[in-house]
Amino acid sequence: MATLSPTSFTKNFNSSVDFPITSFQTFAIFGPKLKTEQTHFRLSTSFNVRTGSCLELKAMKEPPGLTQKLDKNRLDGLTESENGCDLFQDLKHRFLRFKKHKFEENLGHFQNLAEGQAPKFMIIACADSRVCPSVILGFQPGEAFMVRNVANLVPPFESGPSETNAALEFAVNSLKVENILVIGHSRCGGIRALMSMQDEVDSSFIRSWVIVGKNARLNTKSAASHLGFDQQCRHCEKESVDHSLLNLLTYPWIEQKVAKGELSVHGGYYDFVDCTFEKWTLDYKGSNLGKNSRLPVKNRFYWC
Repeated sequence: MATLSPTSFTKNFNSSVDFPITSFQTFAIFGPKLKTEQTHFRLSTSFNVRTGSCLELKAMKEPPGLTQKLDKNRLDGLTESENGCDLFQDLKHRFLRFKKHKFEENLGHFQNLAEGQAPKFMIIACADSRVCPSVILGFQPGEAFMVRNVANLVPPFESGPSETNAALEFAVNSLKVENILVIGHSRCGGIRALMSMQDEVDSSFIRSWVIVGKNARLNTKSAASHLGFDQQCRHCEKESVDHSLLNLLTYPWIEQKVAKGELSVHGGYYDFVDCTFEKWTLDYKGSNLGKNSRLPVKNRFYWC
């Protein structure tokens, strides 16, 4: 076998080959623009016996002679630029603004939060992108422990484990929150799916989840059958919040704290069409709950 002496070479030896990639298409997700490009790549092999070998990827559009070496930063941003999308660049600027104007200006507060949290609120809200409790109600870091799911539903205790009741258990038993607020909202797609359910079995994840609100659906069908479908959905959006409040009391450690006055349970409804908020508090009456058709409430307020 031939051997290669390290002293036989004193300079780099380079070889390269050009090969075209069949034209590909990139689609702009957030717009109608469609772009088709012909791109060539050159794989260049460079070997130096003193420093070792390396591979460099070079890319060019149109003539191979106009190649430009892609450094790490350009590679990181390649996908975004190809899609004509600077979403993560925008997120970067938002984060840096937060760091400068919130974190650094309130460093003591955030240092305290780094040691532990003691929120007063547990918020259960919908995953809908138009419903952000921190924006709507102005919660700051450390003020509210949150879980968001489709249609802001709370399954009853007997339904078994879920991410929602796991969050409830942690918030109530470990963080010792004093208030649980369930927030419904207008034009909720999850409630619309609930109200649109057919009797036949559907194995979809959405149906399997929103069926948690079946009692709210039945009550709505009974009380608002004379209304159009959109009005029925709006009725159910609030009805489902009330049923979630009742479901909260099926958890022994929640009902116990509510009975002792250590925990309050509230409902809320955010209408993002006209930007109004309705808030009410469950009026705990012990064993009378569940025997009445209507949820006993107190301290109902309408903010507009």
